[in-house]
Amino acid sequence: MEKQHLVEPDLEFIAQVMKQGGDSFKNCYQCATCSVVCSLSPDNRPFPRKEMLAVSWGLKARLLADPDIWLCHQCGDCSARCPRGAAPGDVLAAVRSCVISEYATPRFWAKAVNDPGKLPWLIALPVLIFLVPGLLTGLLDFTPSGDAVVHSKFFSTWLVDMIFVPLAAAMLISFGASLRKFLNDMHRNAVMEKRTDDADIDFTGFFRALIRTLPGIFRHDNFSKCSENRERAVSHLMVFFGFGGLFITTVVIFILLYVFQIHGPFSQLNPLKWLANIAGVLLITGAVLMIKKRLSQADRKTVYGDWYLIGLVSGLGISGMLTEITRLANAAGLSYSLYIVHLVFVFHLIAFLPCSKFAHIAYRTVAMAYTRYIQEKEIGEPENQPDTPVFSRSGH
Repeated sequence: MEKQHLVEPDLEFIAQVMKQGGDSFKNCYQCATCSVVCSLSPDNRPFPRKEMLAVSWGLKARLLADPDIWLCHQCGDCSARCPRGAAPGDVLAAVRSCVISEYATPRFWAKAVNDPGKLPWLIALPVLIFLVPGLLTGLLDFTPSGDAVVHSKFFSTWLVDMIFVPLAAAMLISFGASLRKFLNDMHRNAVMEKRTDDADIDFTGFFRALIRTLPGIFRHDNFSKCSENRERAVSHLMVFFGFGGLFITTVVIFILLYVFQIHGPFSQLNPLKWLANIAGVLLITGAVLMIKKRLSQADRKTVYGDWYLIGLVSGLGISGMLTEITRLANAAGLSYSLYIVHLVFVFHLIAFLPCSKFAHIAYRTVAMAYTRYIQEKEIGEPENQPDTPVFSRSGH
């Protein structure tokens, strides 16, 4: 007698996927066209066909720890060729949003970020956090002295760091715990599927796989394998390196201030200013291209979480650039107001990073690295091409 398995669909998870824009999965009749046309789908574990089936059955636990949903870059090749309009790319994007919400700590944080009705409260929260300690300590001065516009006289650097340093530390701890659980769950699934006999992850091997994966991520190699939306690589690269440049600038300024006691503002001829300005332009341009692309694709699902991320990226770049321009123009009132707006966007970036779609950068990196790690366990580590993804088809 054959062994029987009881499948209990998670109806709440199905509803969550549908709410995130993945309701088209109901049109799927398992023809496997999506897996055939996908240039990133491996021959031995083709996706997104199996993921479409798992969604229809509400197999939440299986999908949460499925690294394959993160190998998809939502290029649209599968959705464009689906004979039933099931839009597998949109469905996998919805599942990824659900994964981020499920692993986020605390969970209510993620629910608030993905609820448009909570946005006014999320905007008011950092404003309140700025005002209360600022007024109590006197580090927030609404009438700063001096003719030149100096943001640190209005909103003290000490106040900025008093708020953002602990916030960033808490975010890193929370995000690290979420990613660790995600990694362990992927490995547990791999053990259950008998892809490995190792009860525990070999973190040395995983780290080597991560190092080999990063160059392809920095170059956005997988975007170039798409045919429908290959140009998305340009806007994503702009935003990616824009954030990278601004992160480097922030870290260097922090070190200059607290280690070498060098205070700003810095001259426009300073290399740090050049890096920050170039990164800001990349960020804004990339965001504008993303918005233009989204608006031109009427058939592609764009949910609130997508617009929240795009709005955050745009707001960070534009408010930061306008704050700098008005400072140089010596428009004190306008510049100080814009500076507060910019700090609100920075607060959202740091506080809600593990909960918003922005977190997909980390989850995708971990999933891609784990996929390489587990396949190198199966076939042996590549020696000649260390940065070539082992999960990509050679025939595409």
